[in-house]
Amino acid sequence: MAGKGIRFRGSRPACIHIPVTTPAPRLWDISQVLRPGLPVWPGDTPFSHRPHWTIGEDGSPVNVASFETTTHAGTHADAPLHYDPAGADSAAVDLAPYLGPCRLVDARGAGPSVTAAFLAARLSDPPPRVLLRTFEAFPHGAWVSDFTAVEAEAIHWLAARGVRLIGVDAPSLDPQTSKTMAAHHAIRAHDMRILEGLVLDHVPPGDYELIALPLRLAGLDSSPVRAILRDLTA
Repeated sequence: MAGKGIRFRGSRPACIHIPVTTPAPRLWDISQVLRPGLPVWPGDTPFSHRPHWTIGEDGSPVNVASFETTTHAGTHADAPLHYDPAGADSAAVDLAPYLGPCRLVDARGAGPSVTAAFLAARLSDPPPRVLLRTFEAFPHGAWVSDFTAVEAEAIHWLAARGVRLIGVDAPSLDPQTSKTMAAHHAIRAHDMRILEGLVLDHVPPGDYELIALPLRLAGLDSSPVRAILRDLTA
């Protein structure tokens, strides 16, 4: 009847809760694939692997392999020991710089090196981690010797704004021919951390969460990493 509420006899019906699902944040893999033929610094140890045990051979129930490579293979995290004889090795580094908010900056067109002025024109209030894309297309199949480096003054500029880690798609912050390692020593002066050899072609510039933990390698100057960006917009 109009104007009359609905009455229930006995117990009220149970409330039905419909869960609301939130899509998982997108993950961007920004790591190189470690493989035979991987370009490495000229004269350094190439990546190779071989089977040690093979399923079905000599009664083995499993596959087990070994590999050899430089500590700077592919996408890697330089430990302070790389540029400081008294620096921490990969096993001793603090993991906090390698995990957290970051900003990816398109640095194509920076010229032979990224300068403080270049960054000042593109970065304001940066998060503690800054990644720089310098390659138009990442050179997966060949070594490029004239990659874009990062000037020491750019490192000082980032450090003054609280940046704790810089990541690049190039194989080094310093030019291939550098003997002074000015950018690396600027990193040392500010106790910052470095990621090199990132693959950033497919990721739009912007803010992300970085996850790029080095392996716990005692006595070693660098470590390959599986570097991931997690989308913050989902």
